[in-house]
Amino acid sequence: MLKTRKSVVASIGTALAVGMSVLAVPTTAAAETEYRRGPDPTASALERNGSFAYTSTTVADSATPGFGAATIYYPTSTTSGTFGGVAISPGFTETQSAISWLGPRLASHGFVVITINTNSTGDQPDSRGTQLLAALDYLTKTSSVRNRVDATRLSVMGHSMGGGGSLAAAKTRPSLQAAIPLAPWHSDKTWPEVSTPTLIIGADGDTIAPVADHAEPFYTNLGAGQKAYAELNGASHNTTNSANAPTSRQSVAWLKRFVDNDTRYTQFLCPPPPAPSTTYDEYRATCPY
Repeated sequence: MLKTRKSVVASIGTALAVGMSVLAVPTTAAAETEYRRGPDPTASALERNGSFAYTSTTVADSATPGFGAATIYYPTSTTSGTFGGVAISPGFTETQSAISWLGPRLASHGFVVITINTNSTGDQPDSRGTQLLAALDYLTKTSSVRNRVDATRLSVMGHSMGGGGSLAAAKTRPSLQAAIPLAPWHSDKTWPEVSTPTLIIGADGDTIAPVADHAEPFYTNLGAGQKAYAELNGASHNTTNSANAPTSRQSVAWLKRFVDNDTRYTQFLCPPPPAPSTTYDEYRATCPY
């Protein structure tokens, strides 16, 4: 009888230990905090400026370590907590004016955004990637708005060689929460080291960075991780340099989903939008997210 009682006690102890162990291990859902900012989204709302009032400040070239002059766009709210950060690089021969529309657009949806000039307009993609990371470091450690940015929720974007730079930045810093290359160009076609959630936006009429030579192989050869490829229909290399509905909608949704972990935005990403259509010549994605 004593032996039986000991066995029962041991069994109960084992069961309790296992139960406590299970309780001590957080589920993925519990471990991934949502940072909801702003009202419930609609597709049309993502195609225009959002609900946050924003302002901007310029940063002189002499004050920026590792990159050129910059502009920071940020929500004026001081009651919504900190915001995710986004650094954006222009492409070959371009300045930040080429991608400036993204500053107000993203800031008004609840992000702190830094658009940069590169050290030289001829800088190659890898250099632009290094400069994007330097811009994020400046944004979170030195800038006048550093207290508004959550340094654990950072992302990169870029156009053309800046898009290639965003891939290089994600390769160098896997802790980035999102990357969005726009009509990207890079001589390296394989990115198995990149596991950062990556949305690549290409253009079917791009003759400078043809999607068959750049955006498509980039997407195909990304490493393990969430990814999507949106090929704009009737678009050119510079289409994403001006405000347009599909780039705005998908970019905001991607950043909200992966920088803010806000699952309200999954509906705009999964299932993938239909293609071919008047909007997308092609759309691929690794749903579900």
